[in-house]
Amino acid sequence: MPGADVQAIRQFVNQSPWGWAPVQRTLTELVVDALLPEAVLIIDETSFPKQGKKSVGVARQYCGALGKTANCQVAVSVHLGTEQSCMPLSWELYLPESWVTDSVRRKDAGVPAEITHRTKPELAIDLLDRVLMWGIGKRVVLADSGYGTSYEFRRALSERGLPYCVQVTVETKGWTEFPEAKAAPPTYHGKGRPRRKASPSELPEPVDLESLARGLPAKAWRSVTWREGVKGALRSRFARAKLWPSHKWLKSRTEVRALPSEPLDLLIEWPEGESKPAKYWLASLPEEILGMRRFIRLAKGRWRIEQDYRELKDELGLDHFEGRSWAGWHHHVTLSSMAYAFLVLETARGKKNTRHDATSRKT
Repeated sequence: MPGADVQAIRQFVNQSPWGWAPVQRTLTELVVDALLPEAVLIIDETSFPKQGKKSVGVARQYCGALGKTANCQVAVSVHLGTEQSCMPLSWELYLPESWVTDSVRRKDAGVPAEITHRTKPELAIDLLDRVLMWGIGKRVVLADSGYGTSYEFRRALSERGLPYCVQVTVETKGWTEFPEAKAAPPTYHGKGRPRRKASPSELPEPVDLESLARGLPAKAWRSVTWREGVKGALRSRFARAKLWPSHKWLKSRTEVRALPSEPLDLLIEWPEGESKPAKYWLASLPEEILGMRRFIRLAKGRWRIEQDYRELKDELGLDHFEGRSWAGWHHHVTLSSMAYAFLVLETARGKKNTRHDATSRKT
């Protein structure tokens, strides 16, 4: 840009001590009125391919941007989205264990002493706690299978009173009918210490989701169109069922742990003509009657965050940061989020004004 002081801009991003969290909070307060009350919270991660070993958090790990293991940074973010708009609220940089234990690299990159290794689902919960503290409200949380398959992640959402619709992997297991009688402690016959829980051998073996899908009757499947895409209506075949997930149901071979007390709603997508189901989702919306179309629209709602990442990188240089410091990285993603929010809000304002103008011409 002509006349820009490049050195001053670099100093502002990389060395300036301004706090990014208050700026992200102010940004959230600014955009919340534009997107609520129908907005959802979307969790996902994005990667930044890098050369060398000095950029904060860089390591050989799975890089979604390249579709393979490569040298990169990975960040988790939470976005606020509606059917029309979506924008990032806050970010967490994933710090691999190799970084956490390397005091020299930490010092060189300015990683704060209190930062420890956190899994990506744990970072996602930290982000949700942050935006909840900012007053975003208990919105429905959407996430892919990298998060939704985690029993601990789903439990953390429930503990916070957050409804959710998350994708899970086919390896997820559970029961379509939970055998409450068999799960109860056996009758005590007066010999030895009474057992408080059923033995795992007394419970039926949980089934994986593909086996469950294949066992559903033909009448369970419906072809549903959930929205218009760039190339026309998006349509596929779905079925739903109740599932008592069996994640963490065994603490050991002899002790039952974390048996589910209530079922979750399971959604299965099996496109016509395909040899097996394509995707699975679990949902918990205890205060809502979850209709089929609503369920599908929530399950398919994550496309908006992928669009955010693409536009942030293509239009606003989210992946062009050449600094190496912890503070610099957080400053960069915060400024990118601010620029993106401006563009999203201006686009929405332009569409609103256009509609008003068209109405005025008709009258």
